[in-house]
Amino acid sequence: MKKIIGSLILLTVLISSCNEKINLVGDFQETAVIYGLLDQADTLHYIKITRAFIGPGDAMQIAQIADSSYFDQVDATITEELNGSVTRTWQLKDTLIQDKNTNGVFYGPIQKVYYFKTLATGQNEVQVISPNPNETSLHKDAIYKLKVILNNGEFEVNGETELASGLTTTASSQNFTFKFSDNPGEYVSTSVAASSTGNCFVVNTKLEIEYNEYIGNNKTLKSFDWNLGEVDVAPNSSRTYVALGETFYDLVKSKVVTDPQITRRTFNGIRITLVGGAEELYNYMVVNKPSSTLAQTKPSYTNLSVSNGKRVIGIFSSRQTITSFKPFFVGAGQAYLRAIDKKSTKELCTGPITGLLLFCSDHPGDNVLNLEEPYACP
Repeated sequence: MKKIIGSLILLTVLISSCNEKINLVGDFQETAVIYGLLDQADTLHYIKITRAFIGPGDAMQIAQIADSSYFDQVDATITEELNGSVTRTWQLKDTLIQDKNTNGVFYGPIQKVYYFKTLATGQNEVQVISPNPNETSLHKDAIYKLKVILNNGEFEVNGETELASGLTTTASSQNFTFKFSDNPGEYVSTSVAASSTGNCFVVNTKLEIEYNEYIGNNKTLKSFDWNLGEVDVAPNSSRTYVALGETFYDLVKSKVVTDPQITRRTFNGIRITLVGGAEELYNYMVVNKPSSTLAQTKPSYTNLSVSNGKRVIGIFSSRQTITSFKPFFVGAGQAYLRAIDKKSTKELCTGPITGLLLFCSDHPGDNVLNLEEPYACP
């Protein structure tokens, strides 16, 4: 009897289950997805404001439709507060840019972003004076507040950030020179120091190596990046990055593309770029690193708040970018200043790693009358 009753119960459950439709869409909670990083070095400041989507059909196909990720109405402002007082407010405008990676599952390369415009500040963080106060650079001591009203007031997202600032480097010195080689085939290293990390919590240092390729008298500028590393730092400290000489020559060899039409190559210079991230950006990066546990559980982090029981993911923070370009030479008045020293230049042109790449030196110090070096350009 118990078996019969049990069978009837199971049959009833199965029949009931067959009659129920499973709603995969369910009750959707509107979610804003917002990313913005302010930088004093920028003149255009972009904020990406999109939404999470859900719908019937293939999610991969929906992801390719840009409108599925956009809100119907976005009203966004950035407010600058200095010493507790509002000094400026910008109304964000929308625009389309064509820089989105097309390798992912989402639409691209065109994407909608929101922006406001200022003038950039220089290495010394001097404010640019302009008749229009909205066109001067961001102020390093101000607090910036983001307010986004979505779908005509359906809900609101807010966030605020200080600016990452105070990052400096000794590589910006006029007399700074890279030394990659001592004697032929012997390599040395050059240190690139963040002499002060300012209020940053993470710093990335990168070199951009520039060189020229000639086909007859026609010159083309080429370049490649050399990432020296990204590390966590303590605010108001220092950090040194090392550029290894042998790595420099190995990179040149691997990046230069063989072309029988090339008649010669010359070195053009090195651009040094340091980027420091604020504390909120550092926290966001740490939380979003791949999980190192078998459970693959990760916390979530955002410094954005949202109203009316909606959800928000993303970050509104800041970074500081400082850049210094070291030309191979800068003209007659400073002709003997060099991006790389003379021994390093000789190694580039004649050394065992790069000696067959047709590099020659057009540096005036290597082409002095009656003292011309054998690796000087003809």
